[in-house]
Amino acid sequence: MSLLLTAAPPPAKAPRNLAHLSDESLLSLVASSDDNALAELYDRFGGIAYGLALRILRDESLAQDAVQEAFLGVWRTADRFLAERASASTWILTLVHRRAVDLVRREDRRRGDPLESAPEPAAAETVEEQATTRFQRRVVQEALRQLTPEQREALELGYYGGLSQSELAERLGQPLGTVKSRMFSGLGRLRELLGQAGLEESLSP
Repeated sequence: MSLLLTAAPPPAKAPRNLAHLSDESLLSLVASSDDNALAELYDRFGGIAYGLALRILRDESLAQDAVQEAFLGVWRTADRFLAERASASTWILTLVHRRAVDLVRREDRRRGDPLESAPEPAAAETVEEQATTRFQRRVVQEALRQLTPEQREALELGYYGGLSQSELAERLGQPLGTVKSRMFSGLGRLRELLGQAGLEESLSP
């Protein structure tokens, strides 16, 4: 049984007077225990979050659990959100991604794959590799912050939510041509910024 259903009532349709608020403003209200604000965030990101979880878990029931438990995490930790570090959408979808990965690991342990079919454990990262990874992550985050809000939103939702350009246009309420332009210019600028830092290959497929 999902934690969200047992620990708090499922999000109901939020009053329309919250629909005009930004995602960041809604998170601020959630941090003050406003369950209507949580419901509005669920309305905005529930579908994208479910699609992301389903791609990771490949199981509808587990994907629903991951989304609900992630939104319980939003409820519990909204006061830790820092707008200067990431957009609200990125922060929420990161929680969903982490919860889905946790469930994958839990299911793998529960099934207990036979020893002969288990993959060999990967070599542990060295301290140097870990430091390099952290540095690269900071550089990418800083580069994203230098994009326009519109470019950043399109790239973040496209990456974390896995939306097509048509789906992005519908989600953002913008013409398809506008979305394509934002993504093209945003990726171009991101490549330029990462290239200056020697990390352009981070955008390679």
